[in-house]
Amino acid sequence: MYLGSSGLRTLSFGLSRNLSCSVICRSRTEPENLQLPTSTEDVAVAVSTRPPLPIITSRKLNFLEPFHSPRQAWVENLDTIKEDKLGLVDLHPDVFAAFPRVDILHLNIHWQQKYQFVDWRCLPTRAEMSGGGRKPRPQKGTGRARHGSIRSPIFYSGAKAHGPRGPKSHFYMLPFRQRVMGLTAALSVKLAQDDLKIVDNLEIPTEDPKYIPSLMEERGWGLSTLIVDDTDYMPKNISVATANVTHINLMPAYGLNVYSMLKHDTLVLTLAALERIEERILFHIHKLNRECDKFRMDQQ
Repeated sequence: MYLGSSGLRTLSFGLSRNLSCSVICRSRTEPENLQLPTSTEDVAVAVSTRPPLPIITSRKLNFLEPFHSPRQAWVENLDTIKEDKLGLVDLHPDVFAAFPRVDILHLNIHWQQKYQFVDWRCLPTRAEMSGGGRKPRPQKGTGRARHGSIRSPIFYSGAKAHGPRGPKSHFYMLPFRQRVMGLTAALSVKLAQDDLKIVDNLEIPTEDPKYIPSLMEERGWGLSTLIVDDTDYMPKNISVATANVTHINLMPAYGLNVYSMLKHDTLVLTLAALERIEERILFHIHKLNRECDKFRMDQQ
């Protein structure tokens, strides 16, 4: 597999399968006139004579079903505006290759929009209205209708019958399996649309607010970006650089949700966040006390 004409290197990773996967990565220190190896012997010689990559991209995938091949994505850098591919990383097919269930995504979006909405409207009843203690007119003799209070709901300045009595919460809990499937469907859609970017870390060389927007424009990312790390202690430079940029948001891995992923055009995950997200989602998919097996994608 050839992915370029210069600045490429081939590295063979031993995977959990019977065969090894050949991964082609770029090295920043190699000369421009490097010739790619064309045989297995040349690959072995090249691997033995060259220094290792700055990051290790081969991963052991747990709960990998037979005959299910992992998906792959490039690992990029953030320390330069120009894109530099550091290697390939394997992604679990149960998390990043799930069927894009639009109905499940809709249920998750509706659930997230409703549980944070509170109806604060509260209209008074006739018992809570001020005034109207005496009859507006005599009971008989005037030829007009019989009324006991001007605060009755039939009067213009009266109370409201059966009006809203807030605060009213619209919270409800979505079934657990549908929440897990929403995460896998959203991650799979982002990967399929090339809107999922994997980076080695979040270290950038400057606190300039124009650095990340320039990087997004150079690499062809979307107008809005969600950056996810495995911890909520983000590096100082990227925290300061994105503090006042409204279309770039930072989020820890434990806060990742369907609404935020679909709200942003591009999703950026660090390698540590990728490990954490896969670990938690696979644990809930394959745990023994399954709540309902009918939501498993391999049984649809």
